[in-house]
Amino acid sequence: MKLAIYQVLHVASMVLLASFTFQSFANPDPKNRKRSAMITGILSLLMLVGGFGLVAVLKVGFPWWVLVKLVCWLGLSALGGLAFRKPARIPMLRSTVIALVVLAISTVYFRNLVTGSHE
Repeated sequence: MKLAIYQVLHVASMVLLASFTFQSFANPDPKNRKRSAMITGILSLLMLVGGFGLVAVLKVGFPWWVLVKLVCWLGLSALGGLAFRKPARIPMLRSTVIALVVLAISTVYFRNLVTGSHE
């Protein structure tokens, strides 16, 4: 049961974090900055707690794919605020968010190909 809770927390917060980041890209009005930063910060923290909760429940240690997902998390967490600072770069930032999300999801499914394990 604990595993399912951490999985839902991690995935739901990732989807919502990406959604609010795209919302920031769609409307980078400075008056929305504080609210957006607050929401994305909370979702980022929930995503981190869910991810490390999964690592703890699964007892996998600290393999290479956890580091890759940490880098993706850090990038995704930072990009929402950049929409307000550099609105001219939103098309590039949008592509970066998509790439980070796809990389993080792909890492989950293809992590065993690198190690040769068939779990």
